[in-house]
Amino acid sequence: MESLKLLVVEDDLPSLELMTEVFQSLKADVRPVADSSKAAVMINQEKFDGIFLDLEMPRISGFELAQKVRRSSWNRTTPIVIVSGREERETMGQAFATGATFFLQKPVDRQKLSNLYRTVKGSLDENRRRSLRAPMQTEVTCTAGARSVKGITWNLSQGGMQVEVNDLHPDEPVRVSFRLPSSSTTIDAFGVVVWVKPDRQGIKFTKMTNQNQVEVRNFIVQVAKN
Repeated sequence: MESLKLLVVEDDLPSLELMTEVFQSLKADVRPVADSSKAAVMINQEKFDGIFLDLEMPRISGFELAQKVRRSSWNRTTPIVIVSGREERETMGQAFATGATFFLQKPVDRQKLSNLYRTVKGSLDENRRRSLRAPMQTEVTCTAGARSVKGITWNLSQGGMQVEVNDLHPDEPVRVSFRLPSSSTTIDAFGVVVWVKPDRQGIKFTKMTNQNQVEVRNFIVQVAKN
C-alpha cells in the first residue's frame, strides 16, 4: 500500500519543517503548506489520509479550515488533528465541535510528533481503506420507494459506490443489490443517494451486514494489490 498522504498546515515555518521531517521519517507522504488560504483550495482538489491544522493562522484559522474540510467533497471524512498552544477546555471543545478528530498540544517536538503519528495511524489507515475505490462494472438493482431500477456500477468503496442508474434523486434512501466479480455472494445494502450527475450517481452506504462488509473489504484489497 502506498504511503499515507498528509496535509500539514502551519504558518510557523520551523514547526512546519519539523512536522514534515518527522512524518516523512515515518514513511508518510507530506504536503507542507504555510498558507491556510492555499490549503483551503487543496482540500477541494485532492484526497488526503490525514490533515494537521495549526489553530491560529492569519487569513483562515484552523477552526474555519476544519469546517471547510468537513464541507469538502474530497475530505469530509478525513481525520483532522488540531495543533494548538492553547490548552483551555473550551478550545478543545470547539476544535472537536468543528470536526477535529485529535488534538495536539504545542510546543511540539520529535518525540511528541512520533508518538502522535503512531497513535493516529490506525485511524488514518482505516479512513484510507474506507475511501479506497475499486473499479467494478457489474449489474446493480436499486430500489427506492416503490421503484426498482437496474443499471451498472462504476466503482466500489467500503463507504459507498458510484453507479449509472436512471431515476435516482439526491438525498433519496435506496436499497442496492449486486454481485462481486470475485464471489457468487449477493451484496445487499441500504444507502442514500448523495449526488447525482447526468451519467453517474453516488450512493453512500448506511447499513450492511458484517458478512457483506467483509466481502466488500476483501474485494477492494485484492483489486488494490493487482
